[in-house]
Amino acid sequence: MLNVAQPAKKQASKASKRFWRNPASIIGVILLLLLVLVAVLARVISPDPIVQDLAQRLQPPSSQHLLGTDQLGRSVWGRVAHGAALSLQVGVVVTLISVGVGVLIGLLAGTFGGVWDNVLMRITDIFFAFPSLILAMAIAAALGPSLTNTIIAVAVVSWPSYARLVRAEAMALREREFVEAARAIGTSPVSIALRHVLPNTLTPVLIQASFDVGQAILTAAGLSFIGFGAQPPTPEWGAMVSETRNFISEAPWASSAPAIAILLAVLSFNLLGDGLRDALDPRNTK
Repeated sequence: MLNVAQPAKKQASKASKRFWRNPASIIGVILLLLLVLVAVLARVISPDPIVQDLAQRLQPPSSQHLLGTDQLGRSVWGRVAHGAALSLQVGVVVTLISVGVGVLIGLLAGTFGGVWDNVLMRITDIFFAFPSLILAMAIAAALGPSLTNTIIAVAVVSWPSYARLVRAEAMALREREFVEAARAIGTSPVSIALRHVLPNTLTPVLIQASFDVGQAILTAAGLSFIGFGAQPPTPEWGAMVSETRNFISEAPWASSAPAIAILLAVLSFNLLGDGLRDALDPRNTK
């Protein structure tokens, strides 16, 4: 949470300067912009990711096929480019669902306390009791393999971290003077939660969300790799690595291209998160 003693505009200006002075932030933004650009222009700058040409199977990178072709003669570049949109969709949708559910539960538990806190946090603890990837695999397997079910599975295991984060912030804020003053003049608990507590929890939530988009992309790719996520011929990066892993010795480009795409996507969000964390750190006065 930013230092409330300074004017909001001055705080924002300082945070912005710190963000853009950080090389990690700049690299993260550049990588993310390139990823978004590829996703938006995929249909224009890359061939159809579904069309097969067995006569051109396992062709190395060339001027005709920038990243070569896979075992079915499909353009690896076309599949990687179209997969960018799918991966971004998964990461953003999962994070939005996780933030919405987690913030609501954490806000109720931290602001109202008592029975609300006990019940909601015990439910949260149940989800923390299981390894997140194993739980996501179990949910995806129960729902059936598809991209939509992958999003649901990853979102289900992602929201508890936001609930615990917001609860901790809310518990600290509910004892602050401005909250006590609002309570003293008869402001309703719901209004206090929405107008005074929630806005002051958004900074750590934003930082956590910037990291979790990349984590969601990685988890979804992992589920697709083992067959619980997107199914062929969907050009999803994890599924692409899984489909081409048996040809890695004779056509390493077919599996390495989507693997590198996953790496760069996750790296961009991690660098962006690092930059936001450093820029919004109240202890950073530079």
